[in-house]
Amino acid sequence: MTDLGDVASALRQQAIELPSWAFGNSGTRFKVFARAGVPRTPQEKIADAAQVHRYTGIAPSVALHIPWDTVEDYSALAAHARDLGVRVGAINSNVFQDDDYMLGSVTHPDAKVRRKALDHLLACVDIMDATGSTDLKLWFSDGTNYPGQDDIRARQDRLSEALTAVRDRLGEGQRFLLEYKLFEPAFYTTDVPDWGTAYAHCVKLGDKAQVVVDTGHHAPGTNIEFIVAFLMREGKLGGFDFNSRFYADDDLMVGAADPFQLFRIMYEVVRGGGHLPSSGIAFMLDQCHNIEPKIPGQIRSVLNVQEATAKALMVDAGALEAAQLAGDVLGANAVLMDAYNTDVRPFLADLRAGQGLDPDPMAAFARSGYQERIDAERVGGQQAGWGA
Repeated sequence: MTDLGDVASALRQQAIELPSWAFGNSGTRFKVFARAGVPRTPQEKIADAAQVHRYTGIAPSVALHIPWDTVEDYSALAAHARDLGVRVGAINSNVFQDDDYMLGSVTHPDAKVRRKALDHLLACVDIMDATGSTDLKLWFSDGTNYPGQDDIRARQDRLSEALTAVRDRLGEGQRFLLEYKLFEPAFYTTDVPDWGTAYAHCVKLGDKAQVVVDTGHHAPGTNIEFIVAFLMREGKLGGFDFNSRFYADDDLMVGAADPFQLFRIMYEVVRGGGHLPSSGIAFMLDQCHNIEPKIPGQIRSVLNVQEATAKALMVDAGALEAAQLAGDVLGANAVLMDAYNTDVRPFLADLRAGQGLDPDPMAAFARSGYQERIDAERVGGQQAGWGA
């Protein structure tokens, strides 16, 4: 039997990081949709993120994206976050939105462009030093569109050289998380297209290099929970970028397309002890809210992860192991399905009440008047958006 006290104890330790860019305007490649009350500065993004933590109790950090969140004084920005009850989390680098990077960044055939990209990555480590962040997120759009465009092996050599330089610059307690993506915007070859490529580079570079799994970055039908289990077994799972996909890298709200997949992933996380803070695995959202309001969209996303985690924790591990060892295929599957089909919402509402939180975070935020206030106050200036 599952001990509900143990489940509650584990859930009270859960932390899900929010992306600053989720609070800005976003859309599709056809249109970016503007909304009232959207942040105009990194400080306002952090203020909105603090609202999510206020009502959920499990979103204590905010990831920054550079240069989208550039400020003159990063130490002051970190202090601003602390004053609002949150902290600065991972620093996300950006070497994909400059004209110089049309043919790649750290794998570009021109050494001057590679140097420019590396200098940006190293500057992001400086920001980590100033904010107290421990994680540097690396994603490269680098690749080619046509056969023969560039030397595939040479590009891997260039990538390795850049990653080594970043690893060597990291300080005590700092690491980088290497993200992978199947395709887009490179369509013939992508230089870090899958978990195996990211894993191979990270194994070579040691403890300061780990893999991050973006749940939208896989081919249809990919068993993501297998990837999670394997990387955890090898000690190379650094974190998650949670979102949902219907077709490609859709960046929709986590759990929207396939909540059962999210449960299966979180079961493997729980199975390996990765849900505990001591594991060092970072759980972050990476989403864009195109047609839904930003802050409620983030609150709902955090709750979706929390619910999937609660269900994963409610799997009767003893009964599952007994069925597996007995070769009871249907019995083992039933144990998982019983946990997945459990309505954990009343349990989580009671858990929040016990922590002094409103049992219904979505309703509590709606009653707060915060959205109406920022709609009225944030008039003028340049609204934040994807890519700005």
